[in-house]
Amino acid sequence: MGLLEKIERPRDLDGLTHQELAGLSREIRDFLIEKVARTGGHLGPNLGAVELTLALHRVFDSPRDRILWDTGHQSYVHKMLTGRREGFDRLRQKGGLSGYPSAAESDHDIIENSHASTALSYADGLAKAYRLRGVRDRAVVAVIGDGALTGGMAWEALNNIAAAQDRPVIIVINDNGRSYSPTIGGLATHLAALRTTRGYEKFLASAKETLNTTPVVGPALYSALHGAKKGLKDILAPQGMFEDLGLKYVGPIDGHDTEALENALRMARDFGGPVAVHCLTTKGHGYRPAEDDQLDHFHGVGVIDPVTGKPTKPAGRSWTSVFADELVEVGTEREDVVAITAAMLHPTGLHKFQKAFPDRVFDVGIAEQHAVTSAAGLALGGLHPVVAVYATFLNRAFDQVLMDVALHKCGVTFVLDRAGVTGDDGASHNGMWDLSILQVVPGLRVCAPRDADTLRAGLREAVEVDEAPTVVRFPKGALAEPVPAIGTAGGMDVLARGGTEDVLVVSVGAMAGECVELAGLLEAQGIGATVVDPRWVKPVNEEIPRLAARHRLVVTVEDGGRSGGVGAAVAQALQAAGVDTPVRTFGIPQRFLDHGKRPDLLTECGLTAHQLFLAVVDQIPGADTAAAPDGAAAPDEIRPYDQSARPAAARATGKVNR
Repeated sequence: MGLLEKIERPRDLDGLTHQELAGLSREIRDFLIEKVARTGGHLGPNLGAVELTLALHRVFDSPRDRILWDTGHQSYVHKMLTGRREGFDRLRQKGGLSGYPSAAESDHDIIENSHASTALSYADGLAKAYRLRGVRDRAVVAVIGDGALTGGMAWEALNNIAAAQDRPVIIVINDNGRSYSPTIGGLATHLAALRTTRGYEKFLASAKETLNTTPVVGPALYSALHGAKKGLKDILAPQGMFEDLGLKYVGPIDGHDTEALENALRMARDFGGPVAVHCLTTKGHGYRPAEDDQLDHFHGVGVIDPVTGKPTKPAGRSWTSVFADELVEVGTEREDVVAITAAMLHPTGLHKFQKAFPDRVFDVGIAEQHAVTSAAGLALGGLHPVVAVYATFLNRAFDQVLMDVALHKCGVTFVLDRAGVTGDDGASHNGMWDLSILQVVPGLRVCAPRDADTLRAGLREAVEVDEAPTVVRFPKGALAEPVPAIGTAGGMDVLARGGTEDVLVVSVGAMAGECVELAGLLEAQGIGATVVDPRWVKPVNEEIPRLAARHRLVVTVEDGGRSGGVGAAVAQALQAAGVDTPVRTFGIPQRFLDHGKRPDLLTECGLTAHQLFLAVVDQIPGADTAAAPDGAAAPDEIRPYDQSARPAAARATGKVNR
């Protein structure tokens, strides 16, 4: 039996020697590689945090001492040490272990933290609560890394933490020089200087070798060197930034040396005020394929061969790749088009645009608010910015979209990758909020393409708008099968048409395949269904109320939240037009979804064709034998599809020269 199999709780680590800890570290890495290779997940960040996590749990008494992880995807080793090792066989699968901290899984997790730059604010509040309650014997530790210090919210928290010397918060900076890609910004440059200033490290390494062989006083003197006063450290490393903020600084520490880490963490614990402990780690440490991967050091992987690190299944064409290629084409034709992302250059596909136009891409780090308002400035300066982020992360910049972009009528195109149900990464990553929250933004227009062709067309239509913000949203993963239009109606694509006009189905984006299948199931029961895809779902197409008036029932299907989504907007449009046709809206219920595969979660939400059929069929009794209602459209009112007549639903009448 290996050491790892004996570790069921953090206190099981207490009796281990540092030599044994080195062996345990190897076992943990082997375990991570084996398990994550089968399920996919965040491999690189956790390989780099093994020794750091061991040291944290040896120095602090979790869960009494609170360890907060920012970002949460570096918490796999923490899960292993807190009794959840067996759960890794079903990591990120429905009913299995979450890929992030989860209070439902363990008392050792207090926050379900998977959006970056938040842990310091949690820690600040937690420390304030302990002080007000008179609690003096519980430590608050915030582990921040993977680029999270580039987020402005982290610095807002630092400003408050540093201002109160009587509230001890231990800030552990897991500095691996990366987020998804190399970390961007002035702070990154400063930390890089700390990483590459070898004088301090060599000095400590030499001192450690000498002093640890000196009886009695040697180890104590070595520990003291880690807490040396500012004068010595200013000579050897430019760390003054942290102490100028009022934070005691310890470091830089070798993040793969458990002994050095434990010494530093104990000093920080015993100091009594806010302390920053700066640890230097290597993302993907101990696994050659990850170490050699210069793209992101296996930040996140699918199913891979654990020996070679190669994917076991070739990746097919994805929504992201179609967007990435089309944006390059647009950029070739339009010199005013520029691109912005928030530490997600490769995940959003903008690396292709960067390769073609290196001076026209801006990666601002994990700073979505800044990205959006900076885009407004670019638009005011006469350019057309394309801001590419995951749909869930645009939530963080809603005020900027509303007040800085829309209020100023700036022509900014937001491309929301991973919209709708994403699945594996759980509640925080499902992009189910955008269709609801963006409905309230005046003048903003939203495109939901259903396949590759409509994505390409939607992107081109979006960047033609220079007097209002536009949004193009699409889901995660492999492209949906093409769904051809059989006609048009009021600028919308008609995807299916039954013999009678009983049900009008308004399909939103990638739900088109399910909607067409739904129409077939209804037709088999003698219920005629017309399926339309507006493609531009905000504002509501003016033809929808007119079509709705000729049908018995209107059904909307979207992979966004039902509250305030497209369905709600359609119902409101019918009411405003005086159309009494009942509306049934189908979408994601307004609750936080557990992690699982997208198809499983869509089934859970009742969004498969068969489930929709069962919900719809009993709403129109007798429709299988009824004739078309009075006023039904003549067949030629739905015109044959003409590619050249694609609607300019989002186009502006002219460009604004800013």
